[in-house]
Amino acid sequence: MAGLLPTATSAAADVDPRVGLGAGWLDAQSAISGLEQTAHRDRPEGFFNPTNPGSGSFLNSDLAFSGNYAFSGNYNGFNIYDISTGGNPVLKTSVVCPGGQGDLSVYGNLLFMSVEETRGRIDCGTQGASGTVNLERFRGVRVFDISDIDHPVQVAAVQTCRGSHTHSLVTSENEPENVYVYVSGTAGVRSGQELAGCANTAATDPATSLWRIDVIRVPLAAPQNAAVVSNPRLFTDPVSGAINGLQNTPPTPQHPSGTNWSPQPVTNQCHDITAYPEIGLAAGACAGNGILIDISDPTNPTRIDAVSDPNYAYWHSATFNNDGTKVIFTDEWGGGSGARCRTTDLPSWGANSIYDIVGGKLVFRSYYKLAPPQTTQENCVAHNGSLIPIPGRDVMVQAWYQGGLSVFDFTDSANPREIAFFDRGPVSATSLVTGGFWSAYWYNGHIYGNEIVRGFDAFKLTPSQWLSQAEINAATAVKLDRFNAQHQPKLTPGLSLAATAQARCVGTSAHLAVTAVNNGTVPASVTLTTPYGVKTFAAVAPGKQAYQSFNTRTGQLAAGSVNVTGTATVGGQQVAASHDPAFTAVSCA
Repeated sequence: MAGLLPTATSAAADVDPRVGLGAGWLDAQSAISGLEQTAHRDRPEGFFNPTNPGSGSFLNSDLAFSGNYAFSGNYNGFNIYDISTGGNPVLKTSVVCPGGQGDLSVYGNLLFMSVEETRGRIDCGTQGASGTVNLERFRGVRVFDISDIDHPVQVAAVQTCRGSHTHSLVTSENEPENVYVYVSGTAGVRSGQELAGCANTAATDPATSLWRIDVIRVPLAAPQNAAVVSNPRLFTDPVSGAINGLQNTPPTPQHPSGTNWSPQPVTNQCHDITAYPEIGLAAGACAGNGILIDISDPTNPTRIDAVSDPNYAYWHSATFNNDGTKVIFTDEWGGGSGARCRTTDLPSWGANSIYDIVGGKLVFRSYYKLAPPQTTQENCVAHNGSLIPIPGRDVMVQAWYQGGLSVFDFTDSANPREIAFFDRGPVSATSLVTGGFWSAYWYNGHIYGNEIVRGFDAFKLTPSQWLSQAEINAATAVKLDRFNAQHQPKLTPGLSLAATAQARCVGTSAHLAVTAVNNGTVPASVTLTTPYGVKTFAAVAPGKQAYQSFNTRTGQLAAGSVNVTGTATVGGQQVAASHDPAFTAVSCA
């Protein structure tokens, strides 16, 4: 790695408002720019310890989305929020099922949940599972049927040797009847007496449970038959055949900061794998390396490329840009519980690294790290985020634990820039209590964040010098049926078109006035269709309107509706929108 490349420029003024915020569990001061916080929901009863807000048994973890619901993971189970109103989430269902981390994914009527702690039980019981070997213990991936959103039912529980710290869904157009789950286990290997076949042995043992991932196949029509079908060795040296073929020792005796490595950048596992099925690739953040993976055969993924970085303590997560030409990797230096955004911490430590994909190879371009320093009472490092579908730009929102959330533009891979943020003060003014945003994701016009000890937050973008209202409208027009951060979808541009219809009298004749406003970023062709005529406008400019008053040639007009359609080319893709605005009856006699 050739020195330090530029990091982001803060959207804030000379004195960043995030510096010096007052502390508090549920009453900390906050700072915001380019966003509006539309709601906050505290963790519900049963999902926090009021005498110990940072208790590791009740931490909020990752998020998933499907339809009008957000699924909030927690070390003690999960909560489901109704987000049909967007910015005003309502708690719908809570399920107690301990085991941590509780990372979630959703596909159809199935909810997948990662479990790695030894207290996890097959039956979701709260009494734990004591002893070195316990046949009632569960560590792996749970599968719930959520077709009755009020009463999720566990239908499968697939055990793995290292549990499931995280997992990733992988789909294939060649196998629409199945969904695959790539399991990333980072905990210790369990006893073979507890789960047959588990082996905590050296890389010379071809049966070792280290240096691999686990692949679960889930038949959608029979999820109860979910089972491990392969254990790909993604770290194998192609020349020697050694399964520990990537980084096996830290690059230097100590981290560049002069402290001990934490965690250890040693590649015998992946922490996160982000699959992008539309392009047939996945990106793996695998402790000591970032890797690019061919997933065209979901059962047998293969490594295409691997990179390392002497500044990285722990390759943690990955996100592609929408074109699939870039990957952002994160470094979870300190493991997420350490203060790693201090004034003494360089912008290449605990940061994002931005890579272009060139000829199937990962090419480093720059680092991006949260600009304002955080206190020693705030755990802070790069964590989970997602793309925001701004046409023609690469924009991402990301959680930084107690560093808050940051929205940044990486269209220029070498010069990322922050364009919006939200931050709270420390949970405690006197000690480091683990907290902050675990994840922050864009979904159907809003940004949702899972705050580890404070609850669930909703935001929306606001216009600024970095982002126009038209761009926000265009992003809001992009609608998804579901979203899982590690099952990255292709974001298809939308057309932001607003339409109204009004019946009115002109003398004794009823007229129907139809208006369509192009709230997007490019010109659009707009057609107004009524029972009394059709009018097409070839190129309605952004921010402008198409208007036509249709003479019904009658004095009485019953209530009804009209049709307004629009088409445009956004980012090289043809997009369309259709609305059926209603109008009330009018009598002009």
